[in-house]
Order: sequence, then C-alpha cells, then structure tokens
Amino acid sequence: MIKMKGLRLPLLIIFLVLLIDQTVKVYIKTHFLLGEEHVVTKWFIIHFIENPGMAFGMQFSGNWGKLILSLFRIVAVGFISWYMVKLVKTHAHTGLIACVALIVAGAAGNIFDSAFYGLIFSDSSYQVATLFPAGGGYAGFLHGRVVDMLYFPIFNGTFPHWLPIWGGESYLFFSPVFNIADSSITTGVISILVFQHSFFKTKKSHDEAESETPKEGVTTSEDTEETEGSENQL
Repeated sequence: MIKMKGLRLPLLIIFLVLLIDQTVKVYIKTHFLLGEEHVVTKWFIIHFIENPGMAFGMQFSGNWGKLILSLFRIVAVGFISWYMVKLVKTHAHTGLIACVALIVAGAAGNIFDSAFYGLIFSDSSYQVATLFPAGGGYAGFLHGRVVDMLYFPIFNGTFPHWLPIWGGESYLFFSPVFNIADSSITTGVISILVFQHSFFKTKKSHDEAESETPKEGVTTSEDTEETEGSENQL
C-alpha cells in the first residue's frame, strides 16, 4: 500500500492544474465567440478556437479519428498514472514525480474536454456557448472539441531570398494556439529532459552504493589482506 503522504504532492499538482485549466476553458467557452480574440499585448493574445484533434492544433480527421484519439489519450493517461504511482513507491526524485504529475494533469484536462464538452455545451459557432443547454450539447461522448485560447505571436518576418524552398516567404513565431493543459504537458516533458541527470542520479547513486557495500557475513579481499597483515605483525 502507498502511504497517502507520498501522493500528496502529485495529487495536489494534478488538482491545481485541472482546476486552472477547466476554469479558464469554461470562462472562454461561455464568454467568447468562436474566433474572437482579446489582445493583451502585441505578443500575447487570447484567441478562442476549438481543436477537434491533438495538442497545438494538430488534428485527426473524421469521427473515427477523433474516437481513436480520445481512447488513446485515456490509455496513455492510465499508463502514465501507473508510472507515477510506481515512482512514488520507489521513492524517486521529487522533481521527477512532479513532472510526471504535470503530464498526467495536462493529458487529463484535454481528455475532459473531449469526453464531456460536447455533452454539456452548446455550439460556439456564431454565438456564445451555453452551459447545460436545454436542447443538449453539440456532440456525443468522446467527440467534444478541446478549447484553446493562448496565442503568442512573438515575432514575424521574412525568410531571406537565398534560402532554398522558403526563401522570400513570411513566417510567424510562435503560431500555435494552445491551452493550460498543453502547457502543463510541455513543461513536464521539457523539465524531465533538462533535469534528467539530476532526476535519475539519486536512484543510480543509491543502487551503486548498495552494490559497493559489503554484505554482512561476507569477507572481502581487502578485509582478508588487512587480517593477514595484522597476524604477520604479531
């Protein structure tokens, strides 16, 4: 059995991320028209879109593609949650556990949209959506659309004309529109990659120390040499 104390941190992270993610999404859904935007600064815009597919606007076409994607997300979250519990059991690095919790929370946040938003919201096309509409939602279970709103068009420009393929074409960085859940997943993954040496070093060092520590009742070659040296002196 896992002590509840070990799960407090990851469960708190998951709860807070889901709370913030869903609060923002419900507010956007019930206050913005689809495609409406609010300029905070020239490089930060609240831009409401609905994503029927993957993170950062990527899509799987058709109802079957949407269903497969939703089921894949559920299986993935189940597996990552199992891995998170395993990390807690084995007393893994706290930072690693926190990062995995961020990934679980982000994936769960987008799953919630896909599973339930089609059931509890009216369509956002040409109108502000209604929560729990009298006529029912705009889609069935697992066919809802993920709400995205964070847009950071940090800078744009034109590729130099001498550049092959893209020469002379304009570009925009950063163009995807995403949400808090996407940010949580990205933060978790990047943090694991950046701090992997620290996250996995503690466990490795512990294992190496155990392997180098002589077991009780077992005499090492060094111990034998020291004993023989003492006897010769006597």
